[in-house]
Amino acid sequence: MNVVPEALDHRFREAAAALGLLDVLYDVADTPVGPLLLAITERGLCRISFDPEPERETESLAREFGVRVLREPRSVDPVRRELDEYFEGRRRSFDLEIDLGPRSAFTRLVLDELARVPYGDVTTYGSLAARAGNPRAARAVGTIMNRNPIPIVLPCHRVVGSTGNLVGYGGGLHRKRLLLDLEEAPV
Repeated sequence: MNVVPEALDHRFREAAAALGLLDVLYDVADTPVGPLLLAITERGLCRISFDPEPERETESLAREFGVRVLREPRSVDPVRRELDEYFEGRRRSFDLEIDLGPRSAFTRLVLDELARVPYGDVTTYGSLAARAGNPRAARAVGTIMNRNPIPIVLPCHRVVGSTGNLVGYGGGLHRKRLLLDLEEAPV
């Protein structure tokens, strides 16, 4: 088996990224909520995944955004930096471009409304459905929250059940609680 020298591999990755020859760039970041896979396209942040399995994640990214997927740590540094600031309590909103890929119009509308839920505040699935123009779609909103491709930045942890209880979170309720505690949200 031939092994590419590390310096050559690094130059290849940087050159491919700089020339725009890739569809998705990603890396795995260590955070207070565990490892997160961070992925970007030329249009913006497209994925944050809890407990990532890189092989499964890269296959999913390739199906959704294009087959040219490469791990290139420096490319996600802006995302990593903003997440670090958030976890340190120095950032309350994110200034990242977002790429939602091929999502339905209703999903995009719900995620746009989700992005407007302020730091340290919570809303319910029903309220979010109403804000998205379909008050009877609380279950659909729950499904969208569970499949949110960019948790934390699109703050699905700020959505609670109609009684104010913590229910459902793709990253696990322990992470939802940690994020809400970090924000000192009234739950």
